[in-house]
Amino acid sequence: MSTTWDPTQYAKFADHRGRPFADLLARVGAQDPELVVDLGCGNGPLTLGLADRWPTARVVGVDHSPEMLAAARGLDAHGRVEWVGSDLTDWDPAGLGQAPDVIVTNATLQWVPGHLDLVRRWVEALAPDGWFAMQVPGNHDAPSHALMRATAADHPAADRLAPALQRLAVLDPAAYVETLGALGMEVDGWETTYLHVLDPLGQQDNPALEWVRGTGLRPVLEVLTDDAERTAFLADYDARLRAAYPRTQVGVVFPFRRIFCVAHRPAG
Repeated sequence: MSTTWDPTQYAKFADHRGRPFADLLARVGAQDPELVVDLGCGNGPLTLGLADRWPTARVVGVDHSPEMLAAARGLDAHGRVEWVGSDLTDWDPAGLGQAPDVIVTNATLQWVPGHLDLVRRWVEALAPDGWFAMQVPGNHDAPSHALMRATAADHPAADRLAPALQRLAVLDPAAYVETLGALGMEVDGWETTYLHVLDPLGQQDNPALEWVRGTGLRPVLEVLTDDAERTAFLADYDARLRAAYPRTQVGVVFPFRRIFCVAHRPAG
């Protein structure tokens, strides 16, 4: 199932979405890599940050979304990144022409069924002394997603909605650590629950809904092409989210668990 992404909607919470990427990259110790690859680069600003960190490196950003890649190219006025359109299940690191020194994939693998096999392939393609860094949401059981599933189950289109919701699962952190360690990598794995304070100025009607509109809700909305079906779903889901994420005096507090792994291939 292909999802159409909206770079403008996704960017509404750019600071919050960018923080896990910064925390992930802080643990990558590559000093002077020749080739850096961002798999699932999205709308581009974080990938351009890789070009800032390693200005002499060749930086490649890969994403399947034409809309996101168009936004990324629009940001890249000086052509510092090679933007590549590809589904990650089809992308072959051999096409780079050289072994990558750093592979990063941030908030992407949750959309890729069976992604452990891809992770193994990417890690095996790394250059000696190479680094692999991944981050995935670990919020499958959070109210934002549990209520999405509950709303879908109560909707007349429940059977059609089920496949869109099944794509959001990831593995336990230990599974990623064990997989990377079995490949001979030195692995640093951890998880963090961020307490994002959304819309502190009170400018959005339902910030939690605005957040998921940019990510997990998009496949659901694409299934609901009938206006009446979509309106009914959103009204029900909106009410449930408001109860789960009430507005406080500082804004809407939105807990978000994320899973990180950084793996290094020893040079020897």
